[in-house]
Amino acid sequence: MNILSIANVSKHYGDYQALSDITIEVPTGSIYGLLGPNGAGKTSLIRIINQITAPDSGQVFFNGKPLAPHHVTKIGYLPEERGLYRKMEVGEQALYLAQLKGLSKAEAKKRLKYWFEKFDITSWWGKKVEELSKGMAQKVQFIVTVLHEPELLIFDEPFSGFDPINTNLIKAEIQELNKKGASIIFSTHRMESVEEICEHIALIHQSKKILEGRVDAIRKQYSNNTFEIGFSQPLTALSQLPENIDAQLSADGTKGVFALPESLTPNDLLPLLLPQAQIVSMREVIPSVNDIFIQAVGGSSVE
Repeated sequence: MNILSIANVSKHYGDYQALSDITIEVPTGSIYGLLGPNGAGKTSLIRIINQITAPDSGQVFFNGKPLAPHHVTKIGYLPEERGLYRKMEVGEQALYLAQLKGLSKAEAKKRLKYWFEKFDITSWWGKKVEELSKGMAQKVQFIVTVLHEPELLIFDEPFSGFDPINTNLIKAEIQELNKKGASIIFSTHRMESVEEICEHIALIHQSKKILEGRVDAIRKQYSNNTFEIGFSQPLTALSQLPENIDAQLSADGTKGVFALPESLTPNDLLPLLLPQAQIVSMREVIPSVNDIFIQAVGGSSVE
């Protein structure tokens, strides 16, 4: 079962094509990474999911049914560009935004008390948003995004403005919300975070989806028959290796990375190395999500 299915969605802004025939399925209960360089179309897709704009063609389904206005109460959206009113008091604004999502004032106060205590920010209640640092305001907006306990949470660059300690705090809260049943779409350029918490990813580039699937399967798909081998003593030469094996030794010679052509396996490589040194370790080098991103988009920046 997919909480969100996007079927052949396209979107134009004048002569500019933001999305071209995008089809994506977000499994229920997953943390799903939506990746792509700036201008790829990620924000356009997120706005369509949130019904801020409509697609020119294609459909979006929420829990198997066509996306409709009432689904807004089942979705929480934390945009990259934050939208708090700077002149309002934090508590007043949080209550207002919670009630827009369908909570009664009493229930909103109850839930806000829990979250403000959890984040140790109760003293901020009467402060104006303009008094808060960017990171402090981020915490408030994170709270109002998750407060109504939506089925689907969409986080667009959720760690922007946070120091490493608060980044880990928000990351842990995202994982905890997922454990409690929320499905999550996570858009970021921090590839290490994607690899750490996302089970599935889709990569959009120049308005088109260029890959989608489970992170582990995609990393395996992009592996290139490369192995890291450790030795009990330094190797001094690699002249005995065929020219079609690309080999690089570490500075001390006790490790080497060997990229093999498709015609060879590690079983072909090991007999060539054993006469020189005892092999103490071997592992396949699986590319990181960042490596795959760069390879797939041809070196485009993720910033």
